[in-house]
Amino acid sequence: MTQPFEPSHPLTDLALARRLERAEAVANASFIEARARLETQVGAAWIEVAGVYAMFDGPRSPITQTFGLGIFDPVGEEEFARLERFFRERGAPVCHEVCPMIAPPVLELLNTRGYRPIEFSSVLIRPAAAQLGTPTGSITVREIDVVDADLWSRVAAKGWSSESPELAAVVEGFGRIVASARGAHCFLAFLDGEAIAAAALVLNDDVALLAGASTVPDHRKQGAQLALLDARLRFAAAHGAQLAMMVALPGSGSHRNAERNGFRVTYTRTKWQLTQSLDH
Repeated sequence: MTQPFEPSHPLTDLALARRLERAEAVANASFIEARARLETQVGAAWIEVAGVYAMFDGPRSPITQTFGLGIFDPVGEEEFARLERFFRERGAPVCHEVCPMIAPPVLELLNTRGYRPIEFSSVLIRPAAAQLGTPTGSITVREIDVVDADLWSRVAAKGWSSESPELAAVVEGFGRIVASARGAHCFLAFLDGEAIAAAALVLNDDVALLAGASTVPDHRKQGAQLALLDARLRFAAAHGAQLAMMVALPGSGSHRNAERNGFRVTYTRTKWQLTQSLDH
């Protein structure tokens, strides 16, 4: 009897989308909870409405948005109004990160309620257990704890500074929060004792979300990111992860580097922002 074909990458469907979107939502919720404990003045908070995780981390934070809209429970006018109030009451823009498996009626509501698309992002996955091969060179990688959180923040911010100064400023305050977040693990890459690159991962069930990867400009193309990726994949597999996930701007350097290392696009998301408010 012929055995069914089992691809190394799972086929894209609603079940996979729910698995991935929930992993990223939980990761961001754990970050919000850590921010709320450590920096009470921010007013960080999150709520769940019809399977949607809505998060506030300050009006300008990249994680002030929702995940999972329209792929778990039904979302109608009432649910939209609750989500919109959550952000408006905090003086934040209303943004939803939307997976293409969204229920059609929810997509229609995005249009009728005055949203517009503002950004795309590719969701990429690969098996966590598949090995990259041992990185060569003098790069060493280790997981850090809260003691080294400020160093992680400085390295990460310096890595982002040449590409997005605004994001670099945001990232500089992330280290202590990320290192304290439930399920999160931070890593640094060193060359001759100097920290030159940073990255993180968050584990949720059998999915490892890889994020925060950056390298100090003067030390790029020396293998630091490959070493960090290899170390995180090994860590994730050792802790029960089946899938590794990352999110990147389509066609970006991060996107291309992920594909070179076995990641494949499973779908592309669209971020929608409310541009006109409805009174409810």
